[in-house]
Amino acid sequence: MELRHLKSFLAVADGLNFTRAAELLHLSQPALTAHIQQLESDLGVLLLDRNRRSVKLTPAGVVFQRDAADILQRLLDAERRAQQMARGEAGHLRIGFVASAAISLVPSVVLAFRKRYPDVTLDLMNLRNVDQIFRLVEGSIDAGYLRLPISHPKLEILPIHKEPFVLVVPPGHALAAKPELNLRDTRNEDFLAYGRRWAPGFFDLWISIFEQSGFTPRIVQETGEMGTLLALVSAGVGLAVVPSGIAAKSGESIVIRKLPPTSPFSEIGFGFRSGDDSPLLARLLTLSRGMGRKASWKA
Repeated sequence: MELRHLKSFLAVADGLNFTRAAELLHLSQPALTAHIQQLESDLGVLLLDRNRRSVKLTPAGVVFQRDAADILQRLLDAERRAQQMARGEAGHLRIGFVASAAISLVPSVVLAFRKRYPDVTLDLMNLRNVDQIFRLVEGSIDAGYLRLPISHPKLEILPIHKEPFVLVVPPGHALAAKPELNLRDTRNEDFLAYGRRWAPGFFDLWISIFEQSGFTPRIVQETGEMGTLLALVSAGVGLAVVPSGIAAKSGESIVIRKLPPTSPFSEIGFGFRSGDDSPLLARLLTLSRGMGRKASWKA
């Protein structure tokens, strides 16, 4: 049974007219008749009762018309989905993200991507840097939004967004009202940190800001959540250095102080397995880069 024979039968069954069906399919009537005869031969039943004056469906033809139309529609849908997949317009992506990226970047990317590609489903997972790297390598997620710097021989990790680091202090702290901040004034302060074991590159980067001033901050408490970190600062437990976008969402519960202009930026990267040439992944990367640049300009 051939697809062209199904199409020919459905064209005739729809209008019960060989002449119109042949014109619609751009076939000669003898070719169309041959298609119908071959289909009936393959099935071993008559589908059309025809004479010189009329054409009508046999009882078997009525049943076959319904089922054949369903088969053809499913084939057309499969063809459409395959073409969409090849163009990166359909499919499924499993995406990891650090919680802090959900503040500055991920929601806007997801909203724009779903609006642009409604036939793509996104499975989103809040994962720390180290967990994302592990799951990217093992193949249980397809892409990740991570705090940089990171490098891995099996992964491509491309910067897509950057923002300044800032110092956050409790309201009422002596450094909150000081006209100019000198990092050496924090030498004897207690610091809180997003733990190195969860994002070693990120940890080492903000520590380097103080090492440039000749000392290493005294860390009294580590946490694996930025929200917890800011809550502890607000409660007066200590000071912390965080990306500016995260600090800005905390309102009046903390005081934000700018760091020296020579300080490094905090960056978010888009990570995926090296050699993954999925068109769908490429579309997500392109959109993430664009949204990341816009977010960076606002930072």
